[in-house]
Amino acid sequence: MAENTREIILDTLLTLEREQEFSNKLIKAVLDKYDYLDGKEKSFIKRVTEGTIERQIELDYYLDHFSSVPVRKMKPLIRCLMRMSVYQLLFMDAVPDSAVCNEACKLAVKRKFVNLKGFVNGVLRSIARSKDAMPLPDPKDRINYLHVKYSSPKWLVEYWTDCYGDEVTENMLEGLLKIHPVSLRFRTDCPETQREQFIGAISGTGVRLTKSTLLPYVYYAENVENVALLPGYEEGAFTVQDVSSAMAVETAGIRSGDFVIDVCAAPGGKSLLAAEKVRGDGADCSGGGEDNIAADRSNCGRVLSRDISENKVALIEENIARMGADNVVTEVHDATVPDERYVEQADVVLMDVPCSGLGVMGKKRDIKYHVTPQSLTEIVKLQKQIVESCWQYVKPGGVLLYSTCTVNPKENEEMVRWITANFPFVLEEERQLFPGMDECDGFFYARLRRMN
Repeated sequence: MAENTREIILDTLLTLEREQEFSNKLIKAVLDKYDYLDGKEKSFIKRVTEGTIERQIELDYYLDHFSSVPVRKMKPLIRCLMRMSVYQLLFMDAVPDSAVCNEACKLAVKRKFVNLKGFVNGVLRSIARSKDAMPLPDPKDRINYLHVKYSSPKWLVEYWTDCYGDEVTENMLEGLLKIHPVSLRFRTDCPETQREQFIGAISGTGVRLTKSTLLPYVYYAENVENVALLPGYEEGAFTVQDVSSAMAVETAGIRSGDFVIDVCAAPGGKSLLAAEKVRGDGADCSGGGEDNIAADRSNCGRVLSRDISENKVALIEENIARMGADNVVTEVHDATVPDERYVEQADVVLMDVPCSGLGVMGKKRDIKYHVTPQSLTEIVKLQKQIVESCWQYVKPGGVLLYSTCTVNPKENEEMVRWITANFPFVLEEERQLFPGMDECDGFFYARLRRMN
């Protein structure tokens, strides 16, 4: 790879360290900026940047072992340069060790660290010679061993081990580090013959598609450079939605003609699937608006899709327009603020609350560096506020579908117990999905029926 390609990676990692941005958004912006690069170069940038972030704890452990200067005391640029270089040495067999070392030295010199060229070269070549027998903590020291091997915060390894045991914890940690294909959720009202045509066209682009064993209309796509360029995307044949999220909507038991409120909806995947479920055969769903959103018009069924900001709602509206979901109305609304207009109006309320995101760390790789035990406590408070404000939207006999994309009993099972203890709901079904054990993100959902 060219020197400037590695320089793009270095500058991206520096930006993340200085500004504490979330990597998935920054990496997308960087790839959009350098869209003129060929596919191989963009893939290299994405792989090395994401991998360096994901493996940071492990990389730092090795660097501290081989370097006379602890990672925390290195200059930020050198620290980022060393991390990305060690990642290439250990996890990218196609890149020659000599190229990694030489390009790192060139970058150190180019960025005015001539005096550290020898240090960079020495440490990297020592690691290259030892890469088949890299040091790890004693496996008998389970917490520390898992903490380093799977590059996860020690407190989280301890917490998951206490909650789920050693075996489940290791399976989750291992699963989070695996490659995660893009999940394409095809329209449920798309004829199977038409879906097969799109699948054939997508496969013809070099993308490898695998059908989910959990839902027949979800496919996993590998080797995807840009989802928006795939055949069928502009036509609204599919949207990007993890199978776990679609399973939650399926569990809600939404029927034709229902009125559904999705209280924390962005980017709109659940709202779109709900809109397909509520639409009656041959129903005309055009027109309507806020004044009669809850009305059953020609067995069409309606979905009210809400989120807290204009930006979030704009994302929902983009997907609605592309997917042709004309029975969805959007609103900017803070879910912690009760809305008397919709008390006992909804057949189903979808409540996918803000959460710690521990179940999607395999896709959003720096979540684990931002989440703390204190933040887990704070997010539970917010979740309870949303439940207290929105539970009354459910009609007597209707369904509250509570869900999160995390693996944390306090946000999941304990929250459901709190709901049934304080509000007129009975639990009908709940499920915790585990990364590394189920073919999806870590995800939790519970269907609760309102009694009165």
